[in-house]
Amino acid sequence: MKPEIHPDYHAITVVMTDGTEFTTRSTWGKTGDRLSLDVDPKTHPAWTGLHRAVDRGTQLAKFNKRFGGLTAKKEPEAAEASAALEAKSGEKIKLTTTVAKPAKAKKKA
Repeated sequence: MKPEIHPDYHAITVVMTDGTEFTTRSTWGKTGDRLSLDVDPKTHPAWTGLHRAVDRGTQLAKFNKRFGGLTAKKEPEAAEASAALEAKSGEKIKLTTTVAKPAKAKKKA
């Protein structure tokens, strides 16, 4: 091996979430350091099979808070609007929405 190109590889102590410890070799930290884990195979849902849905202000919660009121018109509201227009004009009106289809791109020869 070439000298001075590899990181220092030394013994550290890893502390699991339940308090158990084991010693391994790593490039993390310095010799004798302790690495405390927040998530490990004893607590992570991928290994335990237990999935807990905890909403801690996640991106989904933020999105729903910000854009929760953006929905299409509901049927009762559309019916009320239609009835109001009928009363004003005297003729039956049906409210619909259409979506324009995008134009097809022309092929270049």
